[in-house]
Amino acid sequence: MSDTNGLLRGQKVSRKSFEGILHAGMGMSPVTLALDPTDEILNLPGVSDDSADFHDSPLAVDTDTVRSIPWEVPGHDLLVLSNYTGETAAMCPRAMLSGLIDKADSMGLSLKYGLELEYTLFEETSESIAAKGFCDLTPATVHASHDLVIYQTAQSEWYTAVADMCDALKIDLAKMHEEIGPGFMEACTGAGGGLEPADQTILLKNFMRALAMRQNKTITYMARWSEQADSQSAHIHVSLKGEDGTPLFWDETKPDNMSDTFRYFIGGMQTYIGQMMLLFAPTVNSYRRFAPGTFAPPALTWGIENRTTCFRVVGHDAGSLRVENRLPGSDANPYLTVAATLAAGLAGIAQKIEPDEAVSGNGYVPSEQEPRHYPRTIVHAIAALRESSFAREWLGDAFVDGFSATREAQEVAFQHMVPDTELRRFFELG
Repeated sequence: MSDTNGLLRGQKVSRKSFEGILHAGMGMSPVTLALDPTDEILNLPGVSDDSADFHDSPLAVDTDTVRSIPWEVPGHDLLVLSNYTGETAAMCPRAMLSGLIDKADSMGLSLKYGLELEYTLFEETSESIAAKGFCDLTPATVHASHDLVIYQTAQSEWYTAVADMCDALKIDLAKMHEEIGPGFMEACTGAGGGLEPADQTILLKNFMRALAMRQNKTITYMARWSEQADSQSAHIHVSLKGEDGTPLFWDETKPDNMSDTFRYFIGGMQTYIGQMMLLFAPTVNSYRRFAPGTFAPPALTWGIENRTTCFRVVGHDAGSLRVENRLPGSDANPYLTVAATLAAGLAGIAQKIEPDEAVSGNGYVPSEQEPRHYPRTIVHAIAALRESSFAREWLGDAFVDGFSATREAQEVAFQHMVPDTELRRFFELG
């Protein structure tokens, strides 16, 4: 099952045990949802605070997700995804997305989406990185190399290994390519419905890490891992269909072929996504991504085929017209970012919210139109989520209060740490 960070947590069980789990489920402590990536236990009220009893809550196995783990021998290679049920489902990322997909279905709307995943590959092991103090690391390529076929060919072993891994894991790997920095790459899952694209992205993210480890390499999904690196994102491409499969974003009688439903969806995103910024930028590092000069969106703007906006309208026919949400960082949990995107869009449709005027030209250049801003620090993002009546209505009080509390615990811990940059700036002459 996925924790809030997007890391898969689970156990190896015997066949006999698994047969029992299929019938009766399995228990896992909700404290799993209070863990930072390196298992620092964050404050989650009622779960990891002074009132906690560290009980188990039930997991339900989703038998539609059965896959084979690459590199494992037959008989040891079965993998199946699960999510929390009962009260803990309110805090479970996969269960939350499932509930919002059901909400869309009840409105006669069927979600279709796919995700992009950016990462940086290093010719380093965990040990060599630690020995270097996370400085002067060797990326997989020396130069920035956007779509450079030379580097793709030189690294064919990596690309082939990723593709083979995806076959075993039933991941619809749509494309891979070099991005705009040394060792900076992207892998994309194909569009689909239900939980499947998010499941595939979670699997891709976790098992590419494992693949790198097996090759004595390392991957980072940090939103920004150095001052010289560009920002790393995980864009979401979204469209909606009707109950009969008709694309609902397309209307050839409207400007740019955008239906009213599509415009309302974008209006909802502009109105509500800023309140849920914490889901798109969930760590103290996430906000480094929005430094000037990166390709991170400058405001909650939208435009037609415009990569300088946050919400980019893409596609030229009924089957391909969609919106790309460019706000999520690569460090965010795909279940949560898709859930927040869908909630905002559905609310826009229900409330018939018209979007602002589309941005033409370079959206990074200030204009006379006052942009819709989003929180630029984790402190402000925590406050925005806690104060959002929209988030409480669509995501639930338990999630809003719990997720905010865990991120606040992370932020408070980092307040007391001394970064290497401060030592370099102030140690001798400060």
